[in-house]
Amino acid sequence: MARLGLFYNKVQPYAEKTHLCGRFYMSSSENIKGSKKHHWQPGDEGLDPNRWYALVVIAIASLMIVLDASIINLALPKAQVALHISNASRQWVVTAYSLAFGSLLLLGGRIADYVGRKKVFIIGLIGFAAASALGGFATNQGLLFAARGLQGAFAALLAPAALALINVTFTVPKERARAFGVYGAISGGGAAIGLIAGGALTEYANWRWCLFVNVPIAMIAVFLALPNLHESKSTGEHTYDIPGAFTVTLGLISLVYGFSQAASHGWANIHTYPFFVIAAVLLAAFIGVEMQVGNPLLPLRVLNERNRGGSYLASLLTGTGLFAMFLFLSIYMQNFLHYSPLRSGFAFLPFSGGVIIGAGIASQLLPKFGPRPLMVGGLIVGAGGLWLLSGITPTTEYATGILPAMVIMSLGLAFVFIPSASTGLHDAGSHDAGVAGAMLNTSQQVGGSLGAALLNTVAISSTAAYVKGHTSLGAKAPIFGAVHGFSTTFKFGAGFLIAAAIVSAVMINVGKDSLVEHEGGAAL
Repeated sequence: MARLGLFYNKVQPYAEKTHLCGRFYMSSSENIKGSKKHHWQPGDEGLDPNRWYALVVIAIASLMIVLDASIINLALPKAQVALHISNASRQWVVTAYSLAFGSLLLLGGRIADYVGRKKVFIIGLIGFAAASALGGFATNQGLLFAARGLQGAFAALLAPAALALINVTFTVPKERARAFGVYGAISGGGAAIGLIAGGALTEYANWRWCLFVNVPIAMIAVFLALPNLHESKSTGEHTYDIPGAFTVTLGLISLVYGFSQAASHGWANIHTYPFFVIAAVLLAAFIGVEMQVGNPLLPLRVLNERNRGGSYLASLLTGTGLFAMFLFLSIYMQNFLHYSPLRSGFAFLPFSGGVIIGAGIASQLLPKFGPRPLMVGGLIVGAGGLWLLSGITPTTEYATGILPAMVIMSLGLAFVFIPSASTGLHDAGSHDAGVAGAMLNTSQQVGGSLGAALLNTVAISSTAAYVKGHTSLGAKAPIFGAVHGFSTTFKFGAGFLIAAAIVSAVMINVGKDSLVEHEGGAAL
């Protein structure tokens, strides 16, 4: 469920007014104005005659990316047993994908702009298929983790190229809004489809097919892309911030690895804290690089405006607190409620439905009340739902102990995604609109990666402490201890959502009057 903010399908009317469509993954700032002319022969209206076929191709690829963010959650318990993955390392199945995706997304957008969007799109598809096949054939946990990281890296090429292709292919604003609406519907519904598909493939085939399934999808997309997509590039200085990408990626990996080491060795152990030191040095070096290079991966001016910075920080904290919930809840449903993988997939549908319904309501309220009340209120409600979920026990029933909490969470967080998108682009201007939009999803992905690693460590530590303190339970102690560990992570997650609410209350000050469209673009 890593793309929870992409529920455009119910908010398209508002998106048409504000040009919010395509706010995520937009490649670098040269998307339109710096593009070369297309190579097709225009008709009487100057429109690409294959544009709707192109949208089908882009939708297929986008669905594959979204599916892979959620499809593996339902396969994780089976994969963990098959490859002997420890509890301390299980989060890497999720984290390797989202960490590579989030940290390389901005670089992927620049590569797509400069090398050629169609070319990078096809390279991304082929690479994603190859990485998926590698993961499907994995014989040990290291190979699976590496394959998931490669999937994320190629997704970081695919996603910005896909949105840039929509942007340059659909030149009529009304058609462009419709195309982004289709893209948003795919992105919004894809997470739910991924959960069900993951459950079905795991139950009726094998968990490996949650990875293998990408190969035919990607090959079909490549076959359709060759005749229907047209190449476009950006002009100007073609330079890449490789040092920036290198330092931020290794810094985040070191930070996540430190969290995983803490689960096994403790926080103050020699095997743990050096990774936090290395992470601090590398991330500080990243800031230094971004201040010096002429074409930075992340122009720091994008973070300087308080509403944009507040939106990114709130999104990071939301991802940290929320995304691990799906990891632990999928394990809980299969290992303790004894749900089949497919039934577990369907059990998550109320969350997806609640977000879609809530996002439609939020899109109507945003112009009336502005983003801050919706974000603060939604985060508090979401935290309440997550805290309610922390009351689970080994004998909790889905209908009474999980479903109400899931619905409350989904409705509350739906009021966060739409406003955070508007504030993430506030006053960015056409020059920084691409990187500002990409930063919002980057912060979600990175937050989800850090949350999965940190909260997995919390779950393991809490479980160990519970078992040690409840020896009187005998053989039942590990069972109650594991559920206690999950419960503790949900409480920590609620704390991160409250922190995001505080950040939103303090930093978001844009009013509803700013949510108006100015000539030449949307000023949010």
